Amino acid sequence: MELGVDLVEIGRIKALARRNPKFLPRVFSASEIAYCKAKKNPWPHFAVRFAAKEAVYKALGKADVPLTAISVVSDAKGRPSVRIAGKPAPKLRLSLSHGCDHAVAFAVRLP
Repeated sequence: MELGVDLVEIGRIKALARRNPKFLPRVFSASEIAYCKAKKNPWPHFAVRFAAKEAVYKALGKADVPLTAISVVSDAKGRPSVRIAGKPAPKLRLSLSHGCDHAVAFAVRLP
């Protein structure tokens, strides 16, 4: 079992996106962008997904998987799961959380 964790400042993601219009489409899938932008305040949702991508990358042992190939999707009950290059990653589990200033993600790769 491998574990990955990442903590992100929400304001940092917001500042990056405002400073560089290419940041969001370079890092997030179209469906992730649509999901986040549909929220009243999209920035915590972008930040937690960024943290999830980093946590998954770490749980995979920093494999040759670019962040853009990792996407976070939610099921009908809102539970997050991972897709890598568009395919489900059934051996990866995610836990996501965010507050006012920070977002955190834990990823576990099962044996």
